[in-house]
Amino acid sequence: MSRTEAGTPPNPKGQDRFLEEKASFTVRGSQPDIEAGIAAIREVQRTLKPKPGVYRMQDARGDVLYVGKARALKNRVANYIQVDRLPLRLKRMVSQTRSMTIVTTASEADALLLEAQLIKRFRPPYNVLLRDDKSFPFILLRSDHDFPRITKHRGARRAKGNYYGPFASAGSVNTTINALQKLFLLRSCTDSFFSRRDRPCLLYQIKRCSAPCVGRIDPVGYAELVGEAKDFLAGKSSAVQAKIEAQMAGAAAALDFERAAMLRDRLRAATFIQGSQAVNAAGVGDADVFALASRGGHVGVQAFFIRGGQNWGHRAFFPRHTEGLDEAEVMSAFLAQFYEEVPPAKTILVDRELPERALLEEALSASAGRAVAISVPQRGDRRRLLEQASRNAVEALERRMAETSTQAATLRETAEFLDLPDIPQRIEVYDNSHIQGTNSVGAMIVAGPEGFLKNQYRKFNIRKAQTDDDFGMMREVMERRFSRALKDDPDRATQGKGDGMWPDLVLVDGGKGQLSSVMDTLEELGIEDVTVVGVAKGPHHGRDGREVFHFPDGREKTLPTNSPVLFYLQRLRDEVHRFAIGAHRAKRSRAISASPLDEIPGIGPARKRALLLHFGTAGKVRAAALEDLRRAPGVSDSVARQIYDFYHPAG
Repeated sequence: MSRTEAGTPPNPKGQDRFLEEKASFTVRGSQPDIEAGIAAIREVQRTLKPKPGVYRMQDARGDVLYVGKARALKNRVANYIQVDRLPLRLKRMVSQTRSMTIVTTASEADALLLEAQLIKRFRPPYNVLLRDDKSFPFILLRSDHDFPRITKHRGARRAKGNYYGPFASAGSVNTTINALQKLFLLRSCTDSFFSRRDRPCLLYQIKRCSAPCVGRIDPVGYAELVGEAKDFLAGKSSAVQAKIEAQMAGAAAALDFERAAMLRDRLRAATFIQGSQAVNAAGVGDADVFALASRGGHVGVQAFFIRGGQNWGHRAFFPRHTEGLDEAEVMSAFLAQFYEEVPPAKTILVDRELPERALLEEALSASAGRAVAISVPQRGDRRRLLEQASRNAVEALERRMAETSTQAATLRETAEFLDLPDIPQRIEVYDNSHIQGTNSVGAMIVAGPEGFLKNQYRKFNIRKAQTDDDFGMMREVMERRFSRALKDDPDRATQGKGDGMWPDLVLVDGGKGQLSSVMDTLEELGIEDVTVVGVAKGPHHGRDGREVFHFPDGREKTLPTNSPVLFYLQRLRDEVHRFAIGAHRAKRSRAISASPLDEIPGIGPARKRALLLHFGTAGKVRAAALEDLRRAPGVSDSVARQIYDFYHPAG
């Protein structure tokens, strides 16, 4: 038995709140062995103290099996030694455990927050997992400009301004922003676009902007519109509508019918926003609503996002690894992970009592920097809203199960058609994209039983292959992909898992030539047991909806035009086309906008812009004499010499 230092989590909300202890022990051996697991856990447990913290169970390879939190680590970890009292699921986990990593925290609430972060980072197989890596969109009303801009925002909230959200989808944000532009005429253009305008843009013509860029509205009038927008988004929609109605009546009385018509259109936009709410949330204020449905071992959670009494969208989630767990425990784990990145509302409404509600409230309040309350409403508007969420949860779960059943049947038929030994858990699809050999890009997409795994997509910038050699490009992509797989996972220990390195099936967009290139590359790497199939257009170049599937042994197969398997494989092929073309276009756009000045060491964007403004073109910079370069604004003698020497290495 050897002692190794525990790994440190990636700055989980402040290193000063967490103290990592040297309490990781590794036991040799990879086969499940419950006695070895107990021995490893017992050795760690002896060193622990009754402090709050987080523990990680790890297998012989160091992969995380489980992340848990505890009020008293010594007591909690000791429970895993008493295997007779553990359910079968945890017995399996103990039999695979060969090491543990311990992190102590200042409080149990901090441990809960850290647990959610580590679960999201490591995605352990014995934890409830919220498989949703998309960040939620917000509406951002910036405050760092005389004429604030309204825009959609994702990611870290570093820009100065007011954030409104989360919204359930980008579509709901876009729809709301379009309506808000009609209602408040706020600009959505970038600051650089704003500063270059000398006449109103199209948005002004279609009455979605007040054109502050060219002075069609003064700062005071625009600030009034911004204030109304903030009131509306904060839930004071009735007051805003009453104000617009009064202004419209005043304009009509003054016979200013053009202004009255403009105010009428704004009022219609306000009515549209309120009428588009599929959920009646009047009087609820700011709240997140969650209801859970369970059936046949599957769990679905329906979420409604209510802000200012307005419904900002809803989304269904389907946590994984929930077998054998109590529904309330699943809901608690779901909420902890959901709010790891999303700021919680002041009120969280749930459809059942949670086992550690007070602890979860404390943790979320600490994370948000304000009070957060979790409640189970029993009557009134909130109860009716929760009942509606419950109905939606049941319907979403039923749709999910029906889709999963159909997908499973299609995968079974796919496995049979492609002569696979079992249902593929990981399918990789490859394609190349280029225009006459320029800006060549290889693309890989990944699909599994639950759909596309977009966080595992990869693109390959072609480096070695000739620009007009499609077969060479495919060889290069395969060599790089599977050389990395051999290096990272030579034992193929993760084969068959949805997030594993080794695929059960490789689909190549192309016919015999591409397939032969792939097989030659895999043979050179010593890989002989990966199933590879080429997908090529039929004899009529795909116009009849048929595809020809090429096998390494020379066989060719086709499917009926109404086959679900054909539709599924075509969807995979179309997705890799989309991804490859998108990667190629992005690379081409970067190449078009690139400047020869980018190659000069030490020349940043500001100096490049100054040189181009002074000389006009990059060619004139290249031809400039040393004295001319020294006279350029923002260019010192040393920088001028550096530029001159770059273009005139011989002096």
